[in-house]
Amino acid sequence: MCGIVGAVGTTDVVGVLVQGLQRLEYRGYDSCGLAVHQGAPLADAAGRMAPVEAAARGLARARSTARVAELRAQVQAEGLRAATGIAHTRWATHGAPTTANAHPHVSHGPGVRAGERPARVALVHNGIIENHEALRAELQARGYVFESQTDTEVIAHLIDSLYDGDLLEAVRAATARLHGAYAIAVLHHDEPQRLVGARAGSPLVLGLGTAADGPAAHYVASDALALAGVTDRIVFLAEGDLVDVALGRYRIVGADGRALDSAARPVRTVQVGSQDVALGPYRHYMQKEIFEQPRALADTLEGVAGIVPELFDDHGIRSRAAWRVFAEIDRVLILACGTSHYAGCVARYWLEAIAGVPTVVEIASEYRYRTSVADPRTLVVVVSQSGETADTLAALRHAQALGMRQTLAICNVATSAMVRECELAYVTRAGAEIGVASTKAFTTQLAALFLLTLVLAQAKGRLTAEDEARHLRALRHLPAALQAVLALEPQVIRWAEDFAGKEHALFLGRGPHYPIALEGALKLKEISYIHAEGYPAGELKHGPLALVTGAMPVVTVAPNDALLEKLKSNMQEVRARGGVLYVLADADTRIASGEGLHVIRMPEHYGDLSPILHAVPLQLLAYHTACLRGTDVDKPRNLAKSVTVE
Repeated sequence: MCGIVGAVGTTDVVGVLVQGLQRLEYRGYDSCGLAVHQGAPLADAAGRMAPVEAAARGLARARSTARVAELRAQVQAEGLRAATGIAHTRWATHGAPTTANAHPHVSHGPGVRAGERPARVALVHNGIIENHEALRAELQARGYVFESQTDTEVIAHLIDSLYDGDLLEAVRAATARLHGAYAIAVLHHDEPQRLVGARAGSPLVLGLGTAADGPAAHYVASDALALAGVTDRIVFLAEGDLVDVALGRYRIVGADGRALDSAARPVRTVQVGSQDVALGPYRHYMQKEIFEQPRALADTLEGVAGIVPELFDDHGIRSRAAWRVFAEIDRVLILACGTSHYAGCVARYWLEAIAGVPTVVEIASEYRYRTSVADPRTLVVVVSQSGETADTLAALRHAQALGMRQTLAICNVATSAMVRECELAYVTRAGAEIGVASTKAFTTQLAALFLLTLVLAQAKGRLTAEDEARHLRALRHLPAALQAVLALEPQVIRWAEDFAGKEHALFLGRGPHYPIALEGALKLKEISYIHAEGYPAGELKHGPLALVTGAMPVVTVAPNDALLEKLKSNMQEVRARGGVLYVLADADTRIASGEGLHVIRMPEHYGDLSPILHAVPLQLLAYHTACLRGTDVDKPRNLAKSVTVE
């Protein structure tokens, strides 16, 4: 969940490090920092190498508990310049968000406190080290002094204790003793133009620079997004890999120390342009991403000319595997977390009603910690925006270990671990999503899951040519339908003015709109900090109705479907107790505004795809309520975007 950037070059890399952190800040913003090695010569504007001053030949560090912008000002004020460095933005796990706990962490050697002599090792880390307490006790017994509460500092001291002139070998020996998940980047005082990275359970990529004159600069990062505008030549490191980066060269080795060639770890061109992360005219990334949904859906559905299994066969690359998989499966298991889990819950209604395939949706973080009954004729579907979600990846691997080998990833990142580890994949094209509260990733996941439903319906002989044509027309019309929903924003803002002063809210839905109610409640609580809960409307009388008063708004998703009349009865239960209703109603539902009843009319009833449309005004409601309450919309407290730790 934290962000890592590192670089080795001949010119000043501090600006690249800070810029990379700003692009990764959505992954963690409890604190940030960088460490640079000032022992390497720096090229001036004319390419001439400036001599290194004797007083500035070691590791220098800057850290802040403010945002990356403050760190930038700090390093500029201190005049930090260097050709080699590492940087980090943190989501706190072990230890509070304090300067002492901020990365990079350093080791000065046994028996030495900070400030008594220059640091020998500097390190940044994403992940959790599960055996840190035992390692800490061992290192303390050997004289190492700990300055922080973090598990990360253990790694820095462990590498120092194992260092014998070769940083790569020290890192390899240290990682062999770590239990848990990590992506690390390490510098050593004695090797000024060298950086070593390693990964297990947390992502890390290598970025290759080009050089017009002299050796090329090379980079490491926890996400290729950090290197947008710097390089698009990316090597994705695999589980257990170590990367040795020096001036103008790099080497990748496995955990056993054997070198891996370019065939094993190919260089890929990854198009992540600066425009993808530019805010443009919008106030926040979340607002930008809400309004990008028509385009994101159009891109995700681009080229879908018919409902065929190859849609999930990596665009036909994987030798017709999808035909075999869809023919063999009898049921579906969806594994996901958070918003992606709610997308899976909507898909369950589609898969069972349209395709006739029994479907179970599991919270990935719970699935592998219970005894479950494996069925090899199950299609395991993992859903994730980043494709690096630790709990979902672990659940996928657990299902595979149980013998369920038919796997499909629905993901927004084509190069992610999840896509690489699944037999089949559908890559959505939402584009970079920076706001922590997911919006366009959610609606594009729903579109992909609806396509999966139709493909399985076809495989089971339940999709007629007429049905296929009707569904394709509806899918193609989705971007235009969403534009009409976005035009409701002024009415949603009026609702937000009511919500801004509240501390609790209920969200109600029935059928496939119940998960949309859950998602609406999640959005509101994530960014406005209003306590909100989603319920099936029929469950009101089984407990939640006790909470209903005029002080608790009740949001109701009211499409014109088979459950409408029952939903109206549930709404009357709220009104009879003095509750105030806020209803998203289809035009033909005959629900009119009145005392204690506020109605926004949706532009059209959208049948099976109605949940996608109803999600959008709930996103707008959360966004504008948060703006009115003055919260940090894109970076809500205690949260981060890509959850790469358990």
